[in-house]
Parts: sequence; structure tokens; C-alpha cells
Amino acid sequence: MEQTNRLKRLIEVAAKREPADLVIKNGKIVNVFTGTVTEGDVAIADGRIAGIGAYAGKETVDAGGRHIAPGFIDGHVHIESSMLTPREFAKVLLRHGVTAAVTDPHEIANVAGTDGLDYMLRSAEGLPLDIFVLLPSCVPATPFETNGARLEAEQLAPYYGHPKVLGLAEVMNFPAVAGAEPGMLGKLAGAEGRHIDGHAAGIGRESLNVYAASGILTDHECVTADEARDRLELGFYLMIREGTVAKNLAALLPAVTPRNARRCLFVTDDKLPGDLIEEGSVDHIVRLAIRSGLDPVTAIQMATINAAECFGLRGRGAVAPGYAADLLLLDDLEEVRIRAVYKDGVQVAERDVLREEAFPLPDAGESGDRPSSVAALRVKPVAPKDLELPLNGARCNVIGIVPNQIVTRRLLETVDVRDGRFAPSVAKDLLKLAVVERHHATGNIGLAIVKGFKLRKGALASTVSHDSHNLVVVGASDEDMLAAIAHLAACGGGLAVVADGRVTASLPLPVAGLMSDRPHDEVYAGLRAIKRALADIGAPDDFDPFLTLSFLTLPVIPSLKLTDRGLFDFEAFGHIAAEAGGAEGPGAG
Repeated sequence: MEQTNRLKRLIEVAAKREPADLVIKNGKIVNVFTGTVTEGDVAIADGRIAGIGAYAGKETVDAGGRHIAPGFIDGHVHIESSMLTPREFAKVLLRHGVTAAVTDPHEIANVAGTDGLDYMLRSAEGLPLDIFVLLPSCVPATPFETNGARLEAEQLAPYYGHPKVLGLAEVMNFPAVAGAEPGMLGKLAGAEGRHIDGHAAGIGRESLNVYAASGILTDHECVTADEARDRLELGFYLMIREGTVAKNLAALLPAVTPRNARRCLFVTDDKLPGDLIEEGSVDHIVRLAIRSGLDPVTAIQMATINAAECFGLRGRGAVAPGYAADLLLLDDLEEVRIRAVYKDGVQVAERDVLREEAFPLPDAGESGDRPSSVAALRVKPVAPKDLELPLNGARCNVIGIVPNQIVTRRLLETVDVRDGRFAPSVAKDLLKLAVVERHHATGNIGLAIVKGFKLRKGALASTVSHDSHNLVVVGASDEDMLAAIAHLAACGGGLAVVADGRVTASLPLPVAGLMSDRPHDEVYAGLRAIKRALADIGAPDDFDPFLTLSFLTLPVIPSLKLTDRGLFDFEAFGHIAAEAGGAEGPGAG
């Protein structure tokens, strides 16, 4: 009956038999259907747009000739990677005009399984940001590492009844799809008729057929214009990613044309709170795209209606009758300067200032609403001998980081050897990398050599390490690495910088070792302190060392990565044998 009454009132307002709740006048409407800019009043009733034309309302807002655009939609994001709870994440995004986000909670699911999924869904309830969920498809991401949980089709099935669950999240295990493995087939079949996201890193055109045939609709992992064209030609939606570490906009934008632009959308994937606050979210990508020559209305289409259509979000992504009144007033269309943000017809932000009344305090406080199974790390104590890296020779496999990318290079380098063991060298920029298992206290420790961090001394450690989120540490000395490991084990996870045996900066992340339970401004302040500490040990400032570190453990991305079980070769999709640079150490090349 309530739904019937709302529909009746919307019709009454549209027909001008009743006044609207709110009318926005004197605005230039960005029409994402026609790719034009039109004029007219926007009449809003019960949070939806009733009509465009000449309307009267109980309240009137004069847009003053500003552009009225739909609220932006982030088509692929991991909220946990912001290190903020959903509530604090929403506060930041709304200030930047993002009114909906499609999230894959596989980070917390890899730590806490269904407890993690329940936490994310529960924490997103009642927020003035629409958070839609795709269920993690690969928990664990691969069988080559230790994580905290396993989710099969039968564990995922009950969640499809949740109104915010749209389908299956990025399918990262391509060999399981190509091999028609029963477990993966069950997940794909369980999501039939719903959205299924892809993850086609390093997958060639012919192999993309396998993904497409399995019902996968999207990909956010292409890094060249040719790869983008391949995906578009085979019927995929192209997700153009611009996050903190993976910045693909410049490379992919040449593939976007007036003929195919409606199959393209913007995503952030992983973005740290500092960048979200300072740069923005999808608004930042739209701004960059326009500056690179993309038509402003086309850019807004990609950030709104394209994403809505991709995910089947009917009634979102446009300024049109029947659509949610998720609106932006823009002072400048090309610079995407946001004057005001409306969510469901209610103003929630103005000039980058959030209206706190949009976020009433939760009943119990979000800090007390975390799953008990993720409250502590389970790390077996690490002794100095556990970090020793025996070598059979001085010519070794080395992980070469690529600044601002999540891919790595496979290098063959001559390293320093002392007493038959690897000795880090800041002069050669060859540091030690370790992954310490943190879920079951197995004592597993993977060791490798990495190049590209350029530290002068010290170590940095994190429990944010995709996708299994074991404890990862890189350092110029074993002593500092051990101090960093001990600190994070004691505080329940987070980020730490160590120099000369002393913790110089730290950010605790007590929610699954992934997220802070503090307000976003406090998290931001903590990250600024970490940035200063990184500068003190010589870390470069042209890429984010912690975010780069967090992806060195992701084996489903080329080329060399490290898990708690050893050095992993993406091309061979397996660990490298110890004597060739493998599970116990990089060995002799």
C-alpha cells in the first residue's frame, strides 16, 4: 500500500495536480540520453523526479543558470581499500558528488568470510549513499596462498535475496573459468541472470571469448587502448580505472569514440582516503577526462547512466521523470566544480561541506559493530632466523615494481650475498620483502627480493595486502622488519613505518586489519603522519609506497608476486621452485 501511495503521489505531482516537495529552477539539465543540455524545472516528490518542465513546489531552489547533472556512480570499488568504514566512506564520496557505488567486499571476505559480508551489508544500511554489493567470486583468490575463509556457491546463494546485492564480483581466477572447474561453474551458474564482473589482467583477445561466453560483462584490468578495443568489440562494458596506484585513464581514453562511449564507465577500484579527500572520486576522473579532450556531456554519461545501465540500476543515473533525485549542481561543467549534492531530493553537501544532519549517529556506534572473528590478528611470533633468505647464487629473480601500476616486472639481478644469505642493499635499491601469514598462525613466511622502493633505511609493513591480506613488510634491515611485524601483531593490524628499530608512524586498522574505526579526518591525519615518516626513510613521493606494497602479494596480476608460500609467477600461474627463485627464496637465476 505504501508503494502504491508513493506512486500515486508521483503521478499527481507529474500531472501538476499536487505541488512538488522541491523544484529546482533556472538550471541547465545535462541530458544523458540525448547527449545535450536542455532547460526546465526539475520537480521532486518523495525523493524521485516527477517531471521536467514548468512546476510549482513547496520549496524552490534557484539554480542560477548552473548545470544540473545526475549524481555520479562508481562502478567498481573496494571500500576496504579506503581504510574507512562504509559510513565514513560515504561521507567522503558524497562531498564529491558520488551518490552510488558498486562495491566488491572481497577484502574483508578473505579475512572473515560471511561475517565480513554481513558486516559490510549491515554497515551500509541507512546511509545517504547507495552502496550496492557484488558477491566475492574468488575467496580465496587462488589456491597458492593462505587466507582467512573460503566462500563457495552454497555460501553465496542466500545473499542473492538481499536488495543491495547485484551479482557476482570480479572473477579473478581465469584458469578456473577456462578449465570449467566445478567450483567456479557453480558460482557462475548461481549468478545467472545477474551481473558478473570480470578481471581479465593479461588475458589475450582469444581467451576473452571464454570470459564472455561464461556471462562476464565487464573488465577493469586492461591497460592499453588495443586491449580496451578488444573488450568493447566482444561485447564487454569497458571500465576505465583511475585510482591511487592503477592509473589507466590516459592509456585507455583514445579507445573511446562517439560510437562506443555508451559502453564505457569510470571506476576507482582502490583509492586511499587522502586521494579521495584531496582529488575526489569519480568526479576527479570526469575532470581528467574532460581535460584530455573528452566531451563533457559524454564524460558525465560515462559516470552516470552508463554505469547504471551496466549494473541494471533502473531509475538511477539520469535527470528524468521517475528517476531518483540524485543530483548535482555544477558551477562549471568542464571543471566539474560541484556547488551542491542532492540525494533522494535532499541536499547532503554544499561547496565540499557535508551536512552532518544527513548522518545521524548510529544507535550503537559503528566501532562496536564489527565481527568478532576479525578483531585480532593470529600471527605466530617471528624470529630473526625466519627472515633469513638463503641463496644458491648471486643472480636472482627480483620483483620490479612499476610506479603507479599494480603489475610488476620480472627482473634478473645480481644481489649482495653475506654468509650464503641475501643482504639488502639501499645502494642497489634491492630490499627484502616478506609475507607473514596472519589468519591461522601457521608460521608461513614467503620471502623475496624487490626493487623500486628506493628506501635509504628502515621498513614499512601493512596488513592490507591483496587479496588474502596477510602481513606484508619490506625493509632495508631484518631488525626494522621484525620491529614492524611485532608492532602490527600487537595493535591488531594496520600500517607502520620503522626506522632504526623504532616505530616512527603507525595507523591502526582494527576492523579486520583493513579499516579504521575512526572518523575519516582522523584517518587522513594518520596517513599524513605516515607520509612524513616515509619521507624520512627516503621513500619516493611519485607513487604511494603502501598501496604499491599492498599489491605485491596479489598473484592474479602479472608478473612476479609474493604470497606466504613463496614467489609466484603469474605467467606460469604457480610458484617458482626454490632453486630457481622460489618458495623458500629467490635462489640462483
